[in-house]
Amino acid sequence: MTADSTAGIRPASYSAGILLYRRRPELEVLLVHPGGPYWRKRDEGAWQLPKGGVDPEEEPAAAALREFAEEIGVMLDGEPVPLGRVRQAGGKSVDAFAIEGDLDADAIQSNLFEIEWPPGSGRRERFPEVDRARWMRLDEARAMMLPSQQPFLDRLAALE
Repeated sequence: MTADSTAGIRPASYSAGILLYRRRPELEVLLVHPGGPYWRKRDEGAWQLPKGGVDPEEEPAAAALREFAEEIGVMLDGEPVPLGRVRQAGGKSVDAFAIEGDLDADAIQSNLFEIEWPPGSGRRERFPEVDRARWMRLDEARAMMLPSQQPFLDRLAALE
């Protein structure tokens, strides 16, 4: 799967992520809640797969694995299975890949980002990119996930 690009430069509105799943005995997926002040009070409809930008000349699957490690603190083994691309409400395109695996969602260690907070204050604060992770059954994930990423759940279920 190749991203749309112009002269080897991918737009900033393109990212890739991993939909980690396990069977317990029902199919469950690992979703993350974005960190930072803008997401603090949002829950339902805010959860998503760990994802991030695809660097120029980087393969989407490699970017998805790198971003997972940065946001969760775990390097995954296994071959990423393509789940296709969606376009989110804000215009960002996301390629997703499925990998079967397991981890302790309470033990994640996310990287940090820095923004001016509060806006206009001149002060810079650091926040985790992901403030929590949780395993969810597909029905729960549909209720909690960003609506634009929900097609990935159906595509994963179709692989089973």
